[in-house]
Amino acid sequence: MAFGESWHIKSRAHQCAVTGKSFADGEVIVAAIFPDPDSSGWLRRDYSLEGWKNRELEAEEKFSHWKTVYHAPVSQEKVEVSKESPLDLLRRLVDEDEEHTDKVRFILAVMLERQKILVEKDAQAVPSGILRVYEHRKEGDVFLIRDPNVALDQVEEVQQEVIALLENQSRAATEEGIDAEMPAETEAETGGDVELSTEEVQADGPFG
Repeated sequence: MAFGESWHIKSRAHQCAVTGKSFADGEVIVAAIFPDPDSSGWLRRDYSLEGWKNRELEAEEKFSHWKTVYHAPVSQEKVEVSKESPLDLLRRLVDEDEEHTDKVRFILAVMLERQKILVEKDAQAVPSGILRVYEHRKEGDVFLIRDPNVALDQVEEVQQEVIALLENQSRAATEEGIDAEMPAETEAETGGDVELSTEEVQADGPFG
């Protein structure tokens, strides 16, 4: 646990936590986050408006809640991509939950919010600082991101770190694909070394 509030991305449920009734596409629902009594992490539950109103309050204290619109999942043909997108990178770093990536995670979340992929739903004070709640606009996944209070003179450095991470993942994935498809004699002729241009990655970088 990086800072005492371990969090892994929580996907939106497809039915109410109280009534068990499936949500309809376009239905306004309530998403809520609660402290997990069995760990230092968090629980997510989703409710219909009726279920939220009639839930048992008891001793359970919520951390955050907000209204959101449920979008039914759409089946899409999987498309193979050779580079890690900013959203993919954020998902991976949140799942790994390493303290040294706090600033990168925060900058990625802000960037994705500006791109209207994520939306900030709440910000709460915790012992380690400010915890910001981001929701994926379409999929409803929730990301809890600690605000590391990045100084203005550090922003460019963190941005460059983000670009480098995306660039390295893109190169590794592309080289894997080339190695898998390359005939043995061609690999022998080239010595297995492949020069890759990073211009496209930099042009598509999150801050370019």
